[in-house]
Amino acid sequence: MNRVLQDLVNLLDLEKLEENLFRGNSRDLGGKSVFGGQVIGQALVAASRTVEHVGAHSLHAYFLRPGDMEAPIVYEVDRVRDGRSFTTRRVQAIQHGQPILTMIASFQRDEDGLSHQLAMPPLPTPDQLVNQAVLRHEWLAREVARNPDLSPRLREAFTREFAIEFAPIDPWNPFEPDVREPAQQFWFRAAGRLPDDPMLHRCVLAYASDFNLLGTALMPHGKSWFSRDMVVASIDHALWFHRDPRADDWLLYVMDSPSAQSSRGLSRGLIYDVNGRLVASAAQESLMRLNPAGRP
Repeated sequence: MNRVLQDLVNLLDLEKLEENLFRGNSRDLGGKSVFGGQVIGQALVAASRTVEHVGAHSLHAYFLRPGDMEAPIVYEVDRVRDGRSFTTRRVQAIQHGQPILTMIASFQRDEDGLSHQLAMPPLPTPDQLVNQAVLRHEWLAREVARNPDLSPRLREAFTREFAIEFAPIDPWNPFEPDVREPAQQFWFRAAGRLPDDPMLHRCVLAYASDFNLLGTALMPHGKSWFSRDMVVASIDHALWFHRDPRADDWLLYVMDSPSAQSSRGLSRGLIYDVNGRLVASAAQESLMRLNPAGRP
């Protein structure tokens, strides 16, 4: 396990303050606020710490305020229901006395039943693709040649090492966003081996599921999160676990965005493992507000 992945595992290992009360820290990934996937992953950890013998099968979260990367986050868990088959938890992520995220998570005991899934599309395998870490250095070099005054913070953020590695099927440079159909696919996995803890693998997948959904909705407009005339943010995030994932093996994320309107864009994703099993599905609505004057 590399240093950055170990740091993510440590971030997900929340401190227990009291019954149903946990605390976690944040890491700066180069954005203006706490990465939403981190808050979702930590909130799922908090909920999971209050259940036994059941696995998370879905979560629905709303981002309420930007998170402060310099302050700890307190997670308060409400034990809504403990049923024979399903268990429900509500989690509030709190900073400076105010909620920054609210989430409902549902857990289910294992049981047999009817089963089907959409087939995984035939796409290149990770060993046939260029790792996004390599692409990021190439994209940044081209941008610096065009814009020598590019901020040092942005340069560092764009090339930093991530706990998740990505291999895009058809790479899309956010510095030069061309107009495309609102769909993309990429492989991803944790950057190293993880312990054999099913809950941890679900939480790492939840963390990674927040990458690139917003960008998919921006594609048909030739915009990216770097576009100065855009204000972008995640509004909500939903995730369903269908089968046990291994977050440290390659997973294929197949995304599309069926609609954007009223300064909001909807993105969806299906996540397959290398054997073609559909392990999870995701959906997210994002703020995509035009800001022609480039005001803060």
